[in-house]
Amino acid sequence: MQIALPDATGTLSPHALTGTPIPPTPLGPDPARTCFSAAHVVADPFADDIRAIDWDATMAFRRHLHGLGLGIAEAMDTAQRGMGLGWPQALELIRRTRAELPDALVFNGCGTDHLDPAEARTTDDVRRAYAEQVEAIQAADGRIVLMASRALARVATSPDDYAALYGDVLAGCDRPVILHWLGAMFDPALAGYWGTDDFGTALDTVVGIIEANRAKVDGIKISLLDADKEVALRRRLPAGVRMYTGDDFNYPELMQGDGEGHSHALLGIFDPLAVAVGRAVDQLGRGDVAGFRATLDPTVPLARHVFRAPTRFYKTGVVFLAWLNGHQDHFVMIDGAQGKRPLPYFADAFRMADACGLLADPDLAVDRMNRLLRMHGL
Repeated sequence: MQIALPDATGTLSPHALTGTPIPPTPLGPDPARTCFSAAHVVADPFADDIRAIDWDATMAFRRHLHGLGLGIAEAMDTAQRGMGLGWPQALELIRRTRAELPDALVFNGCGTDHLDPAEARTTDDVRRAYAEQVEAIQAADGRIVLMASRALARVATSPDDYAALYGDVLAGCDRPVILHWLGAMFDPALAGYWGTDDFGTALDTVVGIIEANRAKVDGIKISLLDADKEVALRRRLPAGVRMYTGDDFNYPELMQGDGEGHSHALLGIFDPLAVAVGRAVDQLGRGDVAGFRATLDPTVPLARHVFRAPTRFYKTGVVFLAWLNGHQDHFVMIDGAQGKRPLPYFADAFRMADACGLLADPDLAVDRMNRLLRMHGL
């Protein structure tokens, strides 16, 4: 099977599909690694509101993830949280997932995105905003991922401000949470988070917050796209606190780990990679490290491409792959985010997804890729 795909100049050349689709493999009941997929949302292409959600398709995708045994990281940045998805929609998403999948392992994004950073004057404003979302999510019987706050990054003046605020917010959480350290490559408004641009100082602050609130912390997700920084934090975590890799560039080696520990996973790339996760983690659990790496390593070029700079637009690649694989009937995103990447990006994503077996139905994928090309006059 062939398709003509453009290069960076728009020149078409034939691409012969060679990949063998990965058979979906559910994660086992006692996996060697806890794995969450940060799930995307599906837009409603027929609504007047460009931020409207197609709830049926959105929930169907969550059922797909749950059926593969993955945990769901709900209403986070993969779902365009704070980048098209507002807090009222996020809360409805959290409530629907809890109601429709009561047995699923779900942690929900909790932030301050309903507070305009420009209107925040003090850390008390941020504290109240966090408390509002904590209360609403817990009222829905939801577990929490405590996301970074743009407003806090704007008003905090020192690491002490972060330590005091996080201590207060964690005190109001009824069950242990997952903290989230999100780098500026994902959200430029978070530059200098933890009160400094120096990684070593920020590391000390984060570890101090976790140690001071040990009973309230299940783990921490770090998304800096730097394996060495993740390992540095992992080696300083108190016993029993999990490291959840958020490194969509280096996840195989970080999940494999070393003699001093390993990372679990909470990844946006596990949205399109969901079919491969169960097989890889099963191989790892059986001591087949080579098989684990043979399953996941071929997916890394695609992941690095999807998350290439400007990294904050990675959601466009995630939804494109969901469309190619038949999880939704269109490639329209909330707030028109499908237009955030150029056509050669999609052509390269197609080639890479084929190479690593992530086109579930090659005939369907070719048909849909041709539709996209025709829309661009090719």
